[in-house]
Amino acid sequence: MDEADRLRVMNDAERVGAMADEPGQAAIYSVCPHHELLDGMENGHARALWVFLHDQNTFRHAEEVRFADEKRFGRMWDGFAGQPHLTVARGGAAVEAFRQAIADRFGSANVEVEICDRSRPMLEGPDAALVQAAVYREGRAGDVLEFVDGRLSRRPHKPVVEAALTYEPTTGAIEVVAAARETREDLVRLFAEHLLGTAFQGERLPIRQFSLDRLRQPFDFPTDPEDGIESVRITLMKLMPYGTQGERITLECMRGAENTIWQLAADRLKDQEQGIEGYAITAVRLTIKFRAAPGTRGGRTLPVTITMPKGCDLKDRTERERIIGEKYLRRWRLLRDV
Repeated sequence: MDEADRLRVMNDAERVGAMADEPGQAAIYSVCPHHELLDGMENGHARALWVFLHDQNTFRHAEEVRFADEKRFGRMWDGFAGQPHLTVARGGAAVEAFRQAIADRFGSANVEVEICDRSRPMLEGPDAALVQAAVYREGRAGDVLEFVDGRLSRRPHKPVVEAALTYEPTTGAIEVVAAARETREDLVRLFAEHLLGTAFQGERLPIRQFSLDRLRQPFDFPTDPEDGIESVRITLMKLMPYGTQGERITLECMRGAENTIWQLAADRLKDQEQGIEGYAITAVRLTIKFRAAPGTRGGRTLPVTITMPKGCDLKDRTERERIIGEKYLRRWRLLRDV
């Protein structure tokens, strides 16, 4: 193979391999209707390769879904309240007007818009039905370094900037993932006006906020048997004195430690007048251990780190882990919407 074909095959293989893990599989299942066929394949690589070879559009939509879901609730995400039960335009003048509006707003000569139906697992009940729009626009011109005939050279380059918008007809929620914070509201406004045919009100979705105060006292972390959770422990807790923000105390129970984090805190703070009550809890790490599946030696664990007031690494986990984690953080009243 010549160099161009070899690189193309290697790049295709990397795309397939990237969709073979659990988040990639969840994205494929959310857009591909052939679930029974996929279920009969031996592993994630086989499923990703089959979709790549037989339905390039669906595979690309799955990549777009993964992009949106992995960035959800992170620094690139915003959510807005919209009108429910609207129909998203899929083509014709409405999509062309949306594409042109994006080009005018961002000064982009080239804009592509792809719209697909998809689903999202819910804490309870059936999966939520969504419509997702992927927006690709040409960014500002720059240059990149590369070797040409063995010599270093600069090549003019215009990057492609990606954004994703989802609309949930049942609730009216419009979510957007885009790198630049100042662009997100404009993207949602144009999406609502051109593809939903409604005025954008600008009302944001409730903010997720964490509260760790109840963890000052021992807590038993109740769970449902069907989720297969064997134990939940706090393995790390960071404390900040109320009188100053320049100090921190970190308490950590290593694997195999017999004491709980509260016993460790009582022992380390026993000379303090107020003990743990004199400190604000600024971060904790929960370790959720699942029961081992039949025929296996040990169950998997799900570590969850919460940093006040809005930080949580659940967004970096698989879709199933995010669902389980959010379910119990709400159950234990460590997470709420404000």
